[in-house]
Amino acid sequence: MQNLLKRILSVAVIVVLVILAFKYCQFKKEDDSTIDYNTNLIQQQIVNVGKLVVTEGHFSEVITYKNQQKYLMDMVSFEKKALVVVNANVTVAYDLHKMKYDIDEKNKTITILNIPKEEITINPDIQFYDVEQSKLNPFTGDDYNKINKSVKANLAKKIEKSSLKSNAKNRLISELSKILIVTNSMGWKLQYKGKTIESDTDFNEDLKL
Repeated sequence: MQNLLKRILSVAVIVVLVILAFKYCQFKKEDDSTIDYNTNLIQQQIVNVGKLVVTEGHFSEVITYKNQQKYLMDMVSFEKKALVVVNANVTVAYDLHKMKYDIDEKNKTITILNIPKEEITINPDIQFYDVEQSKLNPFTGDDYNKINKSVKANLAKKIEKSSLKSNAKNRLISELSKILIVTNSMGWKLQYKGKTIESDTDFNEDLKL
């Protein structure tokens, strides 16, 4: 009778251990599934953010171009000049397809490794008015190249003084904040340049683009 009780007790212990082992494996499986689900969801959000963020602007300017050719020890000169009207469409873009990041599933951390620099495109429409030239000093391709170079240099200065780049940066932060919202909602962390990003303000301070 005593041996029978021992056997029953041993069987009961084995059954309990099997059940506990099964429960542990089931819990482990569910936990892994949750991690996989969260990781896939975050990756999908990064894919959604990975697009071309474009901010457009329009600039206008009027310049006067002059050039002189002198002959006979500068006693004779031939001048050419023109009124140049410029209307330019300018874009500031961030190609977030080029953004690099790392996903640490163990520590539930997304680390942004690199954010691409802005790409500035200037498309000027240049019109010439009141053109004055002579046969000895006509307009040539070199003049047009000089004018085009000067126009783009002046526009680049205007862009720096305008709000176009800051507006583009704000749009960039808005897109990146979508990743922050997802990571926060899942209890994950988002890091950039060794710092944990907790708000849009952190993005604004750390993004030295």
